Amino acid sequence: MTPVHAAEGMISVQSSHSVPDTVTRLEQRLGAAGFRIFARIDHGAGAKSVDMPLAPTELLIFGKPEAGTLLMQSQPTVGIELPLKYLVWEDGDGKVMIGWNDPAWLAARHAITDRGPVVQKIQGALQKFANEAAQS
Repeated sequence: MTPVHAAEGMISVQSSHSVPDTVTRLEQRLGAAGFRIFARIDHGAGAKSVDMPLAPTELLIFGKPEAGTLLMQSQPTVGIELPLKYLVWEDGDGKVMIGWNDPAWLAARHAITDRGPVVQKIQGALQKFANEAAQS
């Protein structure tokens, strides 16, 4: 799947599954690859609890200390961005999207210049998991 840059520093791809199914597929792939799932937040349910409309939207928070620690050793401020996250939402046209922060953008934002291979590895993994979860 071809990534789309949605907002500055964010990459997204379209999923062929519902929001809940897409998040479950992401959880399965991340877990199989040794990532820890920290939280799954249903923003839609939160909105419903205060009688406000919101299209299905979920946030998945996950991480792997082997990668994140290296980035924080270079620049502790990147910790504000970690653990990593996928946002899965239904847009106004009914398309389900998977979005995540571009690791290269995060590295540039925090002036991390000595971890190119780590950033590239994270970029590749995030793209791979999103593509796999999005496909039918």
